[in-house]
Amino acid sequence: MAMASTCLHQALFPKYPCVSHHSRFNPPHRSPSLRFPATTIRATSEVALEPEVISTQRNQRLEVDLFACPVCYEPLLRKGPPGFNLEAIYRSGFKCKKCNKSYTSKDMYLDLTVSSGMKEYTEIVPARTELFRSPLVSFLYERGWRQNFSRSGFPGRDEEFNMAQEYFKPAEGGLLVDVSCGSGLFSRKFAQSGTYSKVIALDFSENMLRQCYDFIKRDETLSTINLALVRADISRLPFASGSVDAVHAGAALHCWPSASNAIAEISRVLRSGGVFVGTTFLRYTSSTPSILRPLRQRVLQGYNYFTEEEIEDLCTSCGLTNYTNKVQQAFIMFSAQKP
Repeated sequence: MAMASTCLHQALFPKYPCVSHHSRFNPPHRSPSLRFPATTIRATSEVALEPEVISTQRNQRLEVDLFACPVCYEPLLRKGPPGFNLEAIYRSGFKCKKCNKSYTSKDMYLDLTVSSGMKEYTEIVPARTELFRSPLVSFLYERGWRQNFSRSGFPGRDEEFNMAQEYFKPAEGGLLVDVSCGSGLFSRKFAQSGTYSKVIALDFSENMLRQCYDFIKRDETLSTINLALVRADISRLPFASGSVDAVHAGAALHCWPSASNAIAEISRVLRSGGVFVGTTFLRYTSSTPSILRPLRQRVLQGYNYFTEEEIEDLCTSCGLTNYTNKVQQAFIMFSAQKP
C-alpha cells in the first residue's frame, strides 16, 4: 500500500519529494520560519491538481494557504515546505481548485496577478504605473527618489514608520500587507519590528520587487523571518475577504489607476477591526490660497492628487470608519478602520 502511494505521488507531483502520510504538516501560518542560507531564488514552481487529487489532499501534503486566487478569491492550495519565509514560499506551488489556475514563483517573488502565466495577452497600464516598473526608477527609489519627498513635507522613513506603528496598534500580532510597497522601504521595517506575525511586501512592479529582494539578501535575518514578496494588482488583491489585519500604502494613493476600486479592495480584505494606513501628496490644503489652487492642479497633472476631504470621502464610501489624518505641508498620513 505504501509503495502504491509513493508511485501515485511521484506520478502526480514529480517536482516534489514524497512524504509519508503519517508525517505532520502544519499550516504555514502556524509553522515557525525555517532557516536557509541566503541564496538567489530563481526557480519557477507550479502545482497541477486534478479533482481526484483534491479529494486526497491530506495524503498528498496539500494545504489551504493564506493566499487567494485573484480571479475568484478562493483560497489557493499550496504544495511544498511549511513556513512563510522567502525560501519556503518560492519552493511551493499554488493552484486554485475552483478555476484551475496555477500561480508561479518568478525570480524571487510570487506572481499573483490575473495576467500571471498569460502568453499572448499584454496588459496595458497607465503611464504612471509603467514608470515604476522601470529598472532605473526602481533602482533610484531608495537612492534619492524617495528622499526628495521631504520637500513636500514627508517627515522621512523613520518618522513615517513610527507614525504608522501608532495607528497599527490594534493590528499588532496580525498579518500586515504593505501594498504598492515599492522597493520595500517600509515592508522591511515592519518585518524587522517583530510586531506582526507575517508581513507581505506587495507591488505590481516586477523590478521594484527585485530591488526589494536585493535589499533583503544583504541582511540574512530578513530572509528567514515571515516576510513574503508578492506581485499583485491593488484592484484585485489575492486574499480572501476579511483575512488581513493591517494594510499600509506609503506614497501610493496618487499612483493608483482607480483609488476608489483600490480602497474598496482594501476594505474587502480587512477583517473587522483591521486598520488601513496610507500616505500621499495633497493637491492642496485648507491653507493654500484660492488663487494658487488652479495653478497647483495644472502643475500636478499626470497623477491623481486628492484633497483631505476627498480622501476621507473615499474611505467612508468604501465602508471604513474612524477616519483620522495628520497633515504637514502637502504630506498627509491618514488612517481608517474596518467596522
